[in-house]
Amino acid sequence: MRPRIDPPLPQQYFGAAIQGGRVKMKAGELLELSLGHTAWQINQIISTLNHVSAINFFESWAKNPKPISPVILTIGNMLMLSSSPRFNVYGTDFGWGRPVAVRSGGGNKFDGNITIFEGSEEGSIDIVACLSPATLESMVDDAEFMDVVSI
Repeated sequence: MRPRIDPPLPQQYFGAAIQGGRVKMKAGELLELSLGHTAWQINQIISTLNHVSAINFFESWAKNPKPISPVILTIGNMLMLSSSPRFNVYGTDFGWGRPVAVRSGGGNKFDGNITIFEGSEEGSIDIVACLSPATLESMVDDAEFMDVVSI
């Protein structure tokens, strides 16, 4: 949201500037229409997030605040993506040197959450996936999936 707010938040702004969006698809649609279609749907939602939608969201929330419900975080068929490649997470030095790894906090650890960060090497990405043991076991047992991942 930072560059979409008018005037934009300063580069030094240290705080959350997020707004959520939702794409709903059935598993069959995801399989039939491809990952590219899903990415396009996500892109379409992101493109609607602008200064006006942010102001409307924050004004509405201030009138009727709704914290994230624990029920929402335990829905078994939900996948949540977060973060942004715009953040120079490995360039931040708090006086301890360059980070060796970047992870999201405990509040972002629930089944189905995927956080994507800029990777530590040029052009790479780090993916933090929080998945249930049953989901992980199913992935390991999926030969087609295991053919395309590296561990």
